[in-house]
Amino acid sequence: MQDLKILYEDNHIIVVEKKPNIPSQADKTEDIDMLTIVKQYIKEKYQKPGNVYLGLVHRLDRPVGGIMVFAKTSKAASRLSNQVREKVFKKEYLAVVDGKIEQEAGTLENYLYKDERTNTSKVVNKDKKNAKFAKLDYKVLKYNEVKNLSLLEINLHTGRHHQIRVQLSSFGHSIFGDQKYGTRGQGKQIALWAYKLSIEHPTTKELMTFEDLPEAKGTWCILK
Repeated sequence: MQDLKILYEDNHIIVVEKKPNIPSQADKTEDIDMLTIVKQYIKEKYQKPGNVYLGLVHRLDRPVGGIMVFAKTSKAASRLSNQVREKVFKKEYLAVVDGKIEQEAGTLENYLYKDERTNTSKVVNKDKKNAKFAKLDYKVLKYNEVKNLSLLEINLHTGRHHQIRVQLSSFGHSIFGDQKYGTRGQGKQIALWAYKLSIEHPTTKELMTFEDLPEAKGTWCILK
């Protein structure tokens, strides 16, 4: 069984850390994915025969690490999916970006277009067909003058394809290690991490917030 960091578990949900470069669910690479890893954990821990139910409520891009919640019942999956649609479900990210940002906090609003052929997105004019509105807030937590890198906290208002990566790149502060949209750190691990997750528990209705920081090594030494 894969090494799995569990932040919380009960009969309805399980909250775990997704390591970078693991897919959220099975894809054409056939590499081990988080859905399969968590299913294996449940099957082995509780000695469940046959197929284990596990609902995929949200995803993280393959290179991105951080918090994911899975539903252990279909009712929990349905209720959490509703929270995603109604924006009760909230994810916050940490990102290390190139350069110094003069404004310590701000909002980025763009229209994004996804190119299915290249699996990339780009900022376009709002009149372009299939363009989707994208909005995020950022706050500068720290600036490293020696490395000319900034640590940002990102709060998403919309959930577009590669949204944080594209909007920050268009802003002139691409994420360090971003192989598709970045200018610095090619060959390094992307410095984007889903560090905070807030949900309403699907049965108790309690507001729950989970936090999980990346290890303060490599690019993430800026956390120290």
